[in-house]
Amino acid sequence: MSNEKNASEEEYFVRIEREERARAAAEAEKAKGEAARAELKALHHQRCGKCGGELKPQDFRGVEIDICESCGSVLLDPGELEQLAGKDASGALAGLASLFRFKR
Repeated sequence: MSNEKNASEEEYFVRIEREERARAAAEAEKAKGEAARAELKALHHQRCGKCGGELKPQDFRGVEIDICESCGSVLLDPGELEQLAGKDASGALAGLASLFRFKR
């Protein structure tokens, strides 16, 4: 009986140690993922998706849009195209906005 007790006790401690290692590995993987996301954000924040140039905010019809200093691309944040389309008397921006309607 003593051997059975020792064996089950040994199994218990092996299981606890395995669970602790798995928990530590999961935490390390989570921290690694968070660090990678932070690094990507630092590399790409306020950068052009086309050429990688720096984006500068500029006021256009009361909406702050981002324009690439290198290639001239215009980046609109979510909702900005709709704001501009609402102020467009000719309807050209409204037509453009209808092309980019996304379900969020």
